[in-house]
Amino acid sequence: MTVTIFLGALLGPMALGVPIAFALILSGVALMLYLGLFDAQIVAQNVLNGADSFPLMAVPFFLLAGEVMNTGGLSRRIVALALAMVGHIRGGLGFVAIFAACILSSLSGSAVADAAALGALLLPMMLKSGHDAARAGGLLASASVIGPIIPPSIGFILYGVVGGVSITKLFLAGIFPGLMIAAALCITWLIVARKEQFELPPRQSGTVRLKALVDSIWALMLPVIIIVGLKFGVFTPTEAGVVAAVYSLFVAMVVYRELPPAQLFHVFVSAAKITSVVMFLVACAAVSAWLITVADVPGALASLIEPLMDNQTLLLIAIMVLIVLVGTAMDMTPTILVMTPVLMPIIKQAGIDPVYFGVLFIINNSIGLITPPVGTVLNVICGVSKLSMEDLMKGVLPFLVAELIVLFLLVLFPALVTVPVTWFGH
Repeated sequence: MTVTIFLGALLGPMALGVPIAFALILSGVALMLYLGLFDAQIVAQNVLNGADSFPLMAVPFFLLAGEVMNTGGLSRRIVALALAMVGHIRGGLGFVAIFAACILSSLSGSAVADAAALGALLLPMMLKSGHDAARAGGLLASASVIGPIIPPSIGFILYGVVGGVSITKLFLAGIFPGLMIAAALCITWLIVARKEQFELPPRQSGTVRLKALVDSIWALMLPVIIIVGLKFGVFTPTEAGVVAAVYSLFVAMVVYRELPPAQLFHVFVSAAKITSVVMFLVACAAVSAWLITVADVPGALASLIEPLMDNQTLLLIAIMVLIVLVGTAMDMTPTILVMTPVLMPIIKQAGIDPVYFGVLFIINNSIGLITPPVGTVLNVICGVSKLSMEDLMKGVLPFLVAELIVLFLLVLFPALVTVPVTWFGH
């Protein structure tokens, strides 16, 4: 009954068009009334406590870094480097998109920011070369979801804060699975693009490649600084956000000089708007998270899936299917905030490593960004390409299948996550 009331109070208002943040508060209040615990002061206190977290301070800084990256020339130079290196091979622009997505993901940590950058910079080139619009848009959307997987990742920060898991370990654990997804996208692109007739960009000379590398070296140094700094304990993930923001501002304003001081105010305002949405969701989710614990919703859910508790693989498959379904209806941030406090006790009870589960969880949520009807990244690419959602979904489908196969492999073979993170962590 508790689970029914929680889901009804959450999904009912959402179906009526109530913003997710307010639906989260309503679901918490509904549980309080059911349990006879209603107190407006408790609601207000949990909202304040939800946003009062040191690790969450990394979110606005990484979002600011993403805004600076797109307006200050860092994204454009990364794409230019990828174009110079692999643009000339068959299907090269697709490989450019995947290569650039991996680099951009290590700068911003946001799939939406990466989708906006890749869509604006690469989609016109791919269409001009003769690529199918839906297939090109589908690849760009699918490559963008690498953003929340390769560190830094806003998704890992939210999961780590809500679930009480080491964010540094999550960051390091996301590197290899992110590269696996990139490899799967490359193989899929090689297969789907081989029948297309398109014009190849000319092969660039060594001089042009060297110039592109030198021109982008400042942008490429940012992921190196972050990963090395985290690995050797130079700074925490929160401090890494500050480093990313300050470094990107320095490069954009002093080195590349593409971000004039007059435009700085607009960049800060844009980052602040996105931050306010994310942080308000986090604050409101704290109310429902507290009530989920008090009402023992995880215990009720655990009793429903008790037959699977002795088999970690079957349990993980069931949870992954559930998250895929949830991801079609909810965006990434609210899914993390709602599902983490529900699933974490079950994961711990089943003896599953929370860091390993966190990687699967965030990958699954990232894939949800390209599943309709919500599909935030799909909407971004639709806006850039002027494609209909139906056409774009046809282009996304083969890449979506490839990413789900990688997720399934990670469930079957946990060592693909745990072994690399052990190496990165030492």
